[in-house]
Amino acid sequence: MVSRVIPVEPFDLVIFGGTGDLARRKILPGLYRRMLAGQMPTEARIIGAARSKLSHKAFREMIAEALDTFIGAEKLDPEMAKTFLSRLHYMHVDAMGEDGWDDLGALLDKDANPVRAFYLSVGPSLFGPIAEKLYNTGIATSSSRIVVEKPLGHDLASAKALNAQLAESFDERQVYRIDHYLGKETVQNLMAVRFANALFEPLWNARHVDHVQITVSESIGTGGRGAYYDKSGAMRDMVQNHLMQLLCLTAMEPPGRFEADRVRDEKLKVIRALEPVQPDEAVRGQYRAGPEGPDYKTDAENPDSRTESYVALKVHIANWRWTGTPFYLRTGKRLRARMSEIAVIFKEPPHAIFPKLPAHQSNALVIRLQPDEGITMRMTIKEPGPGGMRLADVPLDMTFADALGPDAGDMPDAYERLIMDVIRGDQTLFMRGDEVEAAWEWTDAILDDWQERRDVPKPYDAGGSGPEDALALMHHDGRRWREIEV
Repeated sequence: MVSRVIPVEPFDLVIFGGTGDLARRKILPGLYRRMLAGQMPTEARIIGAARSKLSHKAFREMIAEALDTFIGAEKLDPEMAKTFLSRLHYMHVDAMGEDGWDDLGALLDKDANPVRAFYLSVGPSLFGPIAEKLYNTGIATSSSRIVVEKPLGHDLASAKALNAQLAESFDERQVYRIDHYLGKETVQNLMAVRFANALFEPLWNARHVDHVQITVSESIGTGGRGAYYDKSGAMRDMVQNHLMQLLCLTAMEPPGRFEADRVRDEKLKVIRALEPVQPDEAVRGQYRAGPEGPDYKTDAENPDSRTESYVALKVHIANWRWTGTPFYLRTGKRLRARMSEIAVIFKEPPHAIFPKLPAHQSNALVIRLQPDEGITMRMTIKEPGPGGMRLADVPLDMTFADALGPDAGDMPDAYERLIMDVIRGDQTLFMRGDEVEAAWEWTDAILDDWQERRDVPKPYDAGGSGPEDALALMHHDGRRWREIEV
């Protein structure tokens, strides 16, 4: 199966923080791949902006090294790479001062393209000042787009303050709050599976679904960013944004049309229907030392840390579709494997006609985000051969790399897809301001409860599945977590 590439309009994209890690590791290599695929028009310009005083040549040399590192010299087309680098420009711009803004405006006005976008790959403290400068200098037009990365606030109050700052300079229709999880092929396929097939939607409710598990596990620890991570923790870093978005797409009602605000309206309804999480429905933990490295407190450089590296929650949605069906969310660092998946576990048949046979697993629809993106449906069948009715659980597997042929291995990275959506002006896969605030309001209640009770994270073994209390969270309900495995 060959994917169809639709070119976008000519654009000017300014990347603030253009010399930073995200720009070199994800944004610019992704744009190179879009050019290689024929999606980027020849008139497109990409402008890196940062405090460093670099020449255009020095910036291009820096990005050439990044392409070698993050794409691989063996995968680069030398001529195409040369063409891509020729489209790069660099501007020294002081986000908090006056230097460079006039020069940036002059460059953009010369041979201006129809689409003008600004990617703020910088710390959130600079979002407001940069947005204000873009507006006051006239660099941002009424049709310009601005992209902001997480963290989108530290709590509800800071999220509201950030939204208010952005609103002073840009309309909501111009603001793109990026969550790279929503750019993953399988996440979007979740909507296709639900709403483009008559098979699943009639079963997608509390009458037929026993429970849903959403897992995002990482095998690494906090690495060299332990002191930074200790100020946020798994709840702020992963649950409030990534897992919340996966929950919303799994639980939302069908929108009237596949349009940005209609999809986001339905996601917002899910967040507002979330019931408060009770103390015995939330577990958090910290990893112990293991073969891969020291314990969490050592990584965080804080021997008294009460910040969680692991969270497990039992979540209830108070609406007609999902009342009675719990959603179990978990995420953590230094676990057994790097894995992200959504598992919809269906109920057992209402009457067992094979009572003498051993119990078998329930049907499950598993949407795997990483590694090996794909969708699997576990079905129960009869084992072939004589000797009676023996049941076996088998997967109906649609791993994209197998089902869609060699082109599946070249699927766009999440950042590639989302940046092209920015250029197209499609906000469907981006969070709206009220959506972010609603997620923080729900999250803050859990964080405040932990703070008031002075809750201490439970230790868990590095390379395992998380704290024992998280296993008990499921066992008390007569259920089990799915195995964390590659």
